[in-house]
Amino acid sequence: MSRLQVLIIILNLLFLLYISRLIIKGRLREEYAFIWWISAVFLTIFSIWTKAQNEVSEFLGVTVPANLIFGGLIFLILIYLLHLSLVNSKLQRNVTKLTQEFAILKEQLERLSTGETEKSTSTENQS
Repeated sequence: MSRLQVLIIILNLLFLLYISRLIIKGRLREEYAFIWWISAVFLTIFSIWTKAQNEVSEFLGVTVPANLIFGGLIFLILIYLLHLSLVNSKLQRNVTKLTQEFAILKEQLERLSTGETEKSTSTENQS
């Protein structure tokens, strides 16, 4: 095993520990950590088992095994970006809906407070 392989394995394991720490502290939700776990495990497996990388590359017709890794990770990142876009769109709709509901409630509250003020003023005038 080369020094580069050992370095990559150590970095991937540290990355997995860091992701776990973020989840435990509540700073990263599990659903978002999933793609990072897959990427790090994928890189760790191919770092340890280089023969598998060559065999999978040959099976898929990829001439350079490193291109298989980069292509796979780019594909995972694209899937993750699509997921984040969907989450962002949903949150944007929810914010719009909440803003509209808040504006309606605020207007109703202003009408009620204005109506009560007018009633109390007219009651005092009648006395």
